[in-house]
Amino acid sequence: MNVSRFLVRRLLLVVPLLVFITFFTFMLTRLGGGDAAALISGPNSTAAELDMIRAELGLDKSLLAQFWIYISGAVQGDLGVSWVNKRPVLTDLIERLPITLELLFWGVGLGALIGIPVGLRAARDHNQRFDQVVRFFSLLGFSIPTYFLGLVMILVFFYFLGWSPPAMGRISLMITPPPAVTNSYLIDGLIAARWEVVQSAFSQLILPVIAMAIIAAAPIIKQTRAIAMDVLSSEYVRTSEASGLSRRVIQSIVARNSMTPIITFIGTELTALIGTASVLEFIFAWGGMGQYGLQAIIQGDFSAVQGYVLALALFSVIVFVVIDLVVVLIEPRANMSA
Repeated sequence: MNVSRFLVRRLLLVVPLLVFITFFTFMLTRLGGGDAAALISGPNSTAAELDMIRAELGLDKSLLAQFWIYISGAVQGDLGVSWVNKRPVLTDLIERLPITLELLFWGVGLGALIGIPVGLRAARDHNQRFDQVVRFFSLLGFSIPTYFLGLVMILVFFYFLGWSPPAMGRISLMITPPPAVTNSYLIDGLIAARWEVVQSAFSQLILPVIAMAIIAAAPIIKQTRAIAMDVLSSEYVRTSEASGLSRRVIQSIVARNSMTPIITFIGTELTALIGTASVLEFIFAWGGMGQYGLQAIIQGDFSAVQGYVLALALFSVIVFVVIDLVVVLIEPRANMSA
């Protein structure tokens, strides 16, 4: 089976999966006990006002009819209007997605750059001092709650040491943002040659990216170590050692044969950590899609919640498809008929 047919088969699974997730989220928000009309109109609204709002939003129809209206609009790119800020949900998500991706990819990328070589060396030095230290710090990284780590970093590096700027967004309040091209102040500042913007955006990135990298590196180290130890115990590695190959060559063999499961794991980790990014965005006032989703949940903004969950599902599906494609391209023995 060629790569194009493999991709088509993978993409054919996306549509029913997204429909199921959308249906589940839609029913969960509708049956969660909150009255959207009451949230919009306020505590002093009359029964007539509530009925008018329900009719305007289609909430007076059956749940299946409401879902059909929603899914019909979603297919055409209409995810509804936020009941809080009165803006189209799709517009909000498109504007905020690059902001979340900036934090996510920088953090997970840094975590992978640290976690993969550290995990490979820990496997090589199994049960030695380096391995024991790595396992301790990896366990520590697993154990620290995300919100606690973010708040402690702000307390230490901003309040006590004064090394970082205040956690008040992605750029200093004293600097005018550059023209929006990618919605990343760092990249847009480079495009516009606004070096004060680049410096401010970079300084604001440091703490949340380090926090994300710490959280991402812990499982990557643990999984890389476990994968590399399995490879080290394999027949072909033992044969290579018996054949007198150098330690450097054997390490190269182990790294190459460990890379496919490591890449697969990092892809899975990327989708899982988007929830972590939401918490960090809230703490650092980042203004991305994660903060948008959390605020929508707190405020009972059903349209925004549904759009947020659908965007997360679509992001996860895209990541898994890309990871499958990468694995197929770098590993010819991969079974593309799966």
